[in-house]
Amino acid sequence: MGKKKDINKMFSSHVYEEKTHEPKKVPFKILIVCEGDKTEPEYFKSFKENDVFVINMDTDGGKINTIQVVEKAIKLRDKNSSRPYDRVWAVFDKDDFPAKDFNDAIIKAQKENIGCAWSNESFELWYLLHFCNVTTAITRKDYIEKLNENIRSKDSKFKYEKNNPNMRKILSQYGNETQAIKFAKTLTNNWEGSNYASQNPATTVYKLVEQLLGFDKALIDELKADMEDH
Repeated sequence: MGKKKDINKMFSSHVYEEKTHEPKKVPFKILIVCEGDKTEPEYFKSFKENDVFVINMDTDGGKINTIQVVEKAIKLRDKNSSRPYDRVWAVFDKDDFPAKDFNDAIIKAQKENIGCAWSNESFELWYLLHFCNVTTAITRKDYIEKLNENIRSKDSKFKYEKNNPNMRKILSQYGNETQAIKFAKTLTNNWEGSNYASQNPATTVYKLVEQLLGFDKALIDELKADMEDH
């Protein structure tokens, strides 16, 4: 049982090495398969607005359940084995899916070396963390109400819509992405065990976002080593 501790798209992107001089581009490809057909795909597509990290993007999303998201990610990864992706991700929420399905999807992703950006209970938790820390379980409806409340304090005309292609821009303008990453890390680190369905609130979307921003040191080191070998 999960308990608190005591203490789908393809991107042709770039990671930048931190140097004292001009940074060196390290190209990489990421495949992201999303459960949702609007919210998550639109959010991740928005990273192409920053051509430093996302140069070209092809979205892959659809109304499929948790296990199907992971299976689709595996299928697309294997299908493109001649031009392999550097990282493959599955993105899905707990929502109303059975706990077993949610847990099994995450465990399968781990066994298949598929990155898993899951949220409990929904993707909107990641959005809300741009404005405040969320430490107790609340519903998707509550996420949206709090999002509207926080953003309307700065833009009175704002009304949250799931398929809004400008959400990352709005979050960057009125919220704090660095803070969201910090809060999300703390949330996930507060839980232990493999009963992910009981880990509420929690989201690992920050791991994928850090990778898209070029902050994944393990990936950078791996890509640099591959470049040196060639």
